[in-house]
Amino acid sequence: MELNLFQTVAIYALPVVFAITLHEAAHGYVAKHFGDLTAYAAGRVSLNPLRHIDPFGTIALPLLLLAVSKLFGGGGILFGWAKPVPVNFANLRRPKRDMLWVAAAGPASNLLMAVFWLLMVKAGLALQGNYFALPLALMGAAGVFFNIIIMVLNLLPLPPLDGGRILVSLLPRRLAYKFARIEPYGFIILIVLLFSGALGLIMWPLIGITMSLLAQLFGVPLSDLIRLASVI
Repeated sequence: MELNLFQTVAIYALPVVFAITLHEAAHGYVAKHFGDLTAYAAGRVSLNPLRHIDPFGTIALPLLLLAVSKLFGGGGILFGWAKPVPVNFANLRRPKRDMLWVAAAGPASNLLMAVFWLLMVKAGLALQGNYFALPLALMGAAGVFFNIIIMVLNLLPLPPLDGGRILVSLLPRRLAYKFARIEPYGFIILIVLLFSGALGLIMWPLIGITMSLLAQLFGVPLSDLIRLASVI
């Protein structure tokens, strides 16, 4: 069985929107916890997707990548982004140290959501024969797959990605300052990596390892997870 583009969009819609929404809300919540109220004042510490959706990054780009994947047989990286949550690191109680926790909050939320969707896959597999079993398992697989992609992507050590900010927090001040100067070019580097195919070469092994570990930890056969992911 293979889904058409419209069915695939319907399966991915909730996992994509909530993966991106909760990722950004988590940044804002942790920044507020450590003393920066910028995101809170802007109404971005919220689970309302409409406060976070970026028309291109949340909707147009994932749709384009799904369409390309369907037309040319898959194998690409499906990702997107929301409107970045505003964080004034100078407002944090200990800016350099607290930056790590603010940055890590986004990928951590994606890890938790990947676990949630993995449990939905497990429930769908257990309910075989039920009318809702297959849609639940497919949506769960989409949620696992997309959240792991977003987590791995954001942990790449490239400013302004979360992994870059984590590395800035961990490096000695002089090195951190020099490394942070890459940030204005980070998005351009990411786009070049994506369209050259290098991003996939970096990410697919990390995605596979993460998916395998989670499947083993929560007792979901990896072969079933891969089979479901290949359908969508």
